[in-house]
Amino acid sequence: MKKILIILTNTRYYGNSKDKTGLWLAEAAEFVYKVQEHGYQVDYASVNGGEVPLDPRSLKSTYRSKEVDEIYYSNDFQNRALEHSLKVSDLDPQDYFAIYYTGGHGVLWDFPNQPALSSITNSIFKQGGFIMSICHGLAGLVTIKDDQGNYLINNKKITGFTNFEEILSGKLLKVPFLTENQAKKAGAKFVQKRPFASFAVQDGQFITGQNPMSGFAVADLLIKNSPKH
Repeated sequence: MKKILIILTNTRYYGNSKDKTGLWLAEAAEFVYKVQEHGYQVDYASVNGGEVPLDPRSLKSTYRSKEVDEIYYSNDFQNRALEHSLKVSDLDPQDYFAIYYTGGHGVLWDFPNQPALSSITNSIFKQGGFIMSICHGLAGLVTIKDDQGNYLINNKKITGFTNFEEILSGKLLKVPFLTENQAKKAGAKFVQKRPFASFAVQDGQFITGQNPMSGFAVADLLIKNSPKH
């Protein structure tokens, strides 16, 4: 059975500041809950492997649900995702039929321009697999180019954390770039709906979610359009 590869951040702080960031919990947990409910298996990986920090804000009750907590408190997630994530460069893309880039502001530092991420994403894409992201996770796709030197998301309808949502998040001056802007520079057809409402869109092999509220929506599109692996 081929699996879904979940990509997580190793970044704990906003650049050189003391402000903590990391994985936004619900963006991983909601997606994982839904796909596991439908019989899919997942692996968790990061660029460096090992520990994955959580954004402290994502642990607030406002952003929690029974589904999120079920995944978060599971021994599997604590061990395989947060403590001992796999190292991307050690993985075989043939083991996976889909890759899912989670968010949290930390990914803005360790997702772009990563040869290992580019290699495994291109391989999964060429195998006919699904390329997915949620919120800031789109930062993992904006710098990836295909074998012809074209951006992988060029001319694709995608979504991700919007400029307006970044303003509303209060982190505009702390981020190295705006996800929406970078996606457009890569030639993507960026689409969006109202801020902080669940929204996901599919364009062929690409399935993307706008914000932290979109994990279930991304999973639903994958389940609807992929065979059981």
